[in-house]
Formats: sequence, structure tokens, C-alpha cells
Amino acid sequence: MSMVAPRRGLSFGEVVARHHARGDLVVQPRMGFADPERMGKGLLATRAARAATVGTVTIDSYTRVGDHEAAREALAAGADLNGYPLVDHDPARTTALLDAVLTRDFPVQVRHGSADPRRIVRTLLDHGLHATEGGPVSYCLPYSRMSLSAAVDNWRRCCETLAAARSPELEPHLETFGGCMMGQLCPPALLVALSVLEGMFFWRHGVRCISFSYAQQTHAGQDEEAVAALHALIREYVPHARTHVVIYGYMGVYPRTPGGALALLAESARLAARTGASRLIVKTTAEAHRVPTVAENVTALEHAAAAARGVSRIGHLGDTGIHAQAKALVDNVLSLDGDLGRALVAAFARGQLDVPFCLHPDNAGQARGRLDANGRLEWQRIGAMPLGDLVELPADRRMGSADLLEALRYVERAFDDRYGMPGIETVQKMRLELKQGSRT
Repeated sequence: MSMVAPRRGLSFGEVVARHHARGDLVVQPRMGFADPERMGKGLLATRAARAATVGTVTIDSYTRVGDHEAAREALAAGADLNGYPLVDHDPARTTALLDAVLTRDFPVQVRHGSADPRRIVRTLLDHGLHATEGGPVSYCLPYSRMSLSAAVDNWRRCCETLAAARSPELEPHLETFGGCMMGQLCPPALLVALSVLEGMFFWRHGVRCISFSYAQQTHAGQDEEAVAALHALIREYVPHARTHVVIYGYMGVYPRTPGGALALLAESARLAARTGASRLIVKTTAEAHRVPTVAENVTALEHAAAAARGVSRIGHLGDTGIHAQAKALVDNVLSLDGDLGRALVAAFARGQLDVPFCLHPDNAGQARGRLDANGRLEWQRIGAMPLGDLVELPADRRMGSADLLEALRYVERAFDDRYGMPGIETVQKMRLELKQGSRT
């Protein structure tokens, strides 16, 4: 199938920028269904939500790992998949699906989780789409056993493919997933550095419209400082790109009660609004239990939009060193090689970038994060990362299995204990907090 003309409408980045200029936080689900009819209904419901929204088509796991034969067999058997098999679906059905949902102001982003998304990128462009996400580090180390050097080459080719599709009518958009590594217990400075480095990688390979991710962590004040550092480093290192920041709702162990889940979602929305982020990837009340329904996704979108509405951006923040640490990591990588892809590979090979609790063979695995008594993420060990002059490590650098489990469940317990009350009491408390949040 040859590339079709871009579908009429604004680019993904332009849509987000226009909403942001009006003071609206763009809220987005992580939604993917194998059946085109169900996928279409999900996108239409997202578009109709009482919020500023963009659409998502999340790819299935067979396609993510390049097992296209398994994807085709599943489709032939009518089996349910955990996402939309974009590459192997009948192109006519995908075209009909997109024709029914896309409008000038409602673009769709393809989300996938692949260390080798070359066919995914070519296919989305074939369908006139232009927005996707991931990165050579963030979609390799947590999700793949592919070598980092191979993933870097795959992502270089994808960036070049997207860049070649640029035209006066089409501005391809790429979102780095680097600020979401491992979901939790990764100190914010490393998340910020990886987000910036992947964004720089995209820019150097021709992509001009980029969003930078950061995943909500365990302490609101620390997250605010981290997002401020991210904004500052974007201005320093990628000053000429069209950019925005996207916040991910907490990606770790999620509250099990509806009240706790809704409260955490509202907190992530207020974090995005306070820090000047333009977009939020939402979580639902079903996260701890199962794949959410379309209706649960819409409820989450509207709840997040309401929580963010009227929240003012914060001014001066305290400085605990996140900016300095992230900048040190970025500058060190840039010093290793003039080619950023080779520099990333070298940094991980030397342990100068090291993701806590990541078991990928190309990750040194010497760094560790932990929670302090106030719920802030700090370094327990830094391995070979060039942060020795910037962090004060705890005297006791051990972490037992009980300590790790306690840290992993910290947010779940905090929100369930406070908001996990039954019935109307939960609703009343949430309404009160939304009203208070809108006045901040």
C-alpha cells in the first residue's frame, strides 16, 4: 500500500498547542481494541467527551514484537487481542474506521511499545496518520531483549521515515516515552534526562514536532520540581522544535478503590496544570483490576479535565538538585560521541546511564532508587553515573524485599487509605477536592 495523502486537519502538535493556549489540558486515554467497530466506538466516545481530547490507537502485543503471523492468525480466528493490529488488519477496514472518527481538531496518536516500530510507522503514514511515540531507550530496555544498539538503529530509521513525510500539510509528531522508565522507583533526574536525550535524538534525525514525557511519581512537590527542570532543559537543548510536555498518570501499583483511583487521577491532572504541561495520559478506576471499558475511559477523561480546570500554574519552586543532576547526565552522554545514538549505547555500556530495577542485559543494574520518610524518591545507589558530587547517598544502601514491596505499594495505600470510603461519601469528598483544586 502506498502512502495516502495526509488527512485534512491540524497536526497533532498544533491541536495540542491550540488547546494549551486556551488554557485547556488535553486528556488522552491509552485505548486499543482489535475489533475495528469497537475501536471506532472508543475513538468516537473519546472525541465526544466533555474535555479537550485527542484519540489513541494502542497496538497489540503481537505487533509490538513483530510477530505478524500470530497477529494474522488471531484475526482469522476471531480472537480478542490487547490492542489494534494496525499492520495486519485489512487496510480498507482501517481506512473506514479513521474516516469515521478523524476531524480537523481530533487527531489520533498510534501507541505501540515496540523496540522496532519500522512497519508500524510506515503503516500509520500509509493511512494518513502522523503521530506516534516511544524511543530507542524507553521502548527497548523495559520491554525488549533486543540490543540497545539495534533499537537505536531502528528508531533512527523511524525518525527519518517520519521526517521524510513532512510537508506543508503534515507535521509528523513523535513523543518520547523516556520520562516513564519502569513506571516507578526511578528518581526524577534520570527520567528527565532520558526524556530530553530521546527528544534530542528525534530532533537530530529530522523530527521537528516533539513531546517530552514525565510520569507522575510519589511526591507532588518533587514532581513539580522535575517538570520545571524538564521545561528548562527542553529550552536549552531542543530550542527550535515545536514541543510540549505530557504527564502520565501514576504508572505503578494503582489504588484499588474507586475513590482512591479518582483522587490519584485528579492529582495527576492538577500536577499537569500546575506545571504547564499540555497533555495528560489518564488512568481509570479499573487499572488495578482489568482492562478498562470505553465508558470507564470517558469517565476518567472528564474527571481529569474537571480537576485541571481553573488550576493556575505555579511560580518559583524549591531546588533539591533535580535540574543539576539531569543536566549532568545529559552533558555526560553528549561528551561521549558526536553521534547521539552511539553516545547512548556507550553511556549504558559504561553504566553512566543506569535504570534502577531494569533487567535488560544492556543495563548495568547497579543503580537503585528508594523512598525517603516523606515519600520522595531519592538515590540509594548511583553506580557509575556521574552524580557523585550532586547527591548525598544514605549511609544504609541496602533494600530488602519487604522494603521494595512497601515502596511499590506506597501510592496505592496512601490514596486508598485516604479516599477509599464507600458510596456517597467518596463522591462528596472528591467534589470538594475538585472545587478546592480549581481555586489554587
